[in-house]
Amino acid sequence: MTTVIAPRSGVAFRLSKDQILRVIDPEGGQVSDLLAYNASDVREAISNGRTFDYEETIQLTKGNRLWSNRSNPMIEIVEDSAGTHDFLLTPCSEATFRHFYADKPVHRGCFGNLAEALAPFGIEADAIPVAFNIFMNVPVGPDGRIKVLAPPTAPGDFIRLRALDDLIIGLTACSAYDSCGGSFKPIHYEIER
Repeated sequence: MTTVIAPRSGVAFRLSKDQILRVIDPEGGQVSDLLAYNASDVREAISNGRTFDYEETIQLTKGNRLWSNRSNPMIEIVEDSAGTHDFLLTPCSEATFRHFYADKPVHRGCFGNLAEALAPFGIEADAIPVAFNIFMNVPVGPDGRIKVLAPPTAPGDFIRLRALDDLIIGLTACSAYDSCGGSFKPIHYEIER
């Protein structure tokens, strides 16, 4: 069954060990922030630093795993039609909008959406780490500078992620203008098995 995440909103749910989460960009050009926490101890969460260290790359795709702050693998990427994702940037927030989009209305962003969705699982806002930003296009130049460009995804592009433990997942349809090429669209997801 496909579940729709409305534009500029977020959800949280349980994902059992060995279940597959399929995240789909139904219209193309939309980012989805993903967080994962160990369901038995939510102080254990995905870590970009541990992931980059153990996977020895910042370009994560099929065959790579996302690791936790306790050095445990949490998620394995089992299929990836997009091939472009970011694990450098934090979820957009009200502060992000004030900093980068002074001429646009302030939005609570993915951070606020994730904080609200994760609260029933006992996860506080201060426990939100850097998200795995599915479909986000953040090239790093030879000088180390980063840019945020529109996602290169086409309608129907997807990523399939296998849970390596029982997890709490936070997932959004991103709210930041640059991340989504200036428009906001839904994200679909399915839990397989």
